[in-house]
Amino acid sequence: MPVATALTPAQDAQARQIGGNLRCPTCTGLPITESGDALSIQMRREVRDQVKASQSERDIYGLMVARYGSATLLKPPKQGLNLVVWATPLLALGAGAVHFWRTFRFQQTRRELGTATDPYLAQVRQETGSRKSGDS
Repeated sequence: MPVATALTPAQDAQARQIGGNLRCPTCTGLPITESGDALSIQMRREVRDQVKASQSERDIYGLMVARYGSATLLKPPKQGLNLVVWATPLLALGAGAVHFWRTFRFQQTRRELGTATDPYLAQVRQETGSRKSGDS
């Protein structure tokens, strides 16, 4: 097994932070920093090597996505189809709120109309009821 790349404390913290955002390709939802899988160990080594070479976080994430696919990111970027996935819950919440508001307003309007026409409806019911009893 190769010797681990020696990093400064700041670089080590950066490598851990980046590794915490990368998913182990063979594990279920675990970041590479928490996985003991051989592939995760290799990925951690690659991240450390890239940090040691002063690569930016963006470049390191880009390298990992190029090698292992976009599913390796624990937090997918908010663009393209991923944007739809991020926005759908918010849109559903908004649509539900509009639906409940409209339903409430409709019921309130019906109640207001019902109380305004009650005397008329009572008279109509009384007249139609008396005709029915008179026709029998």
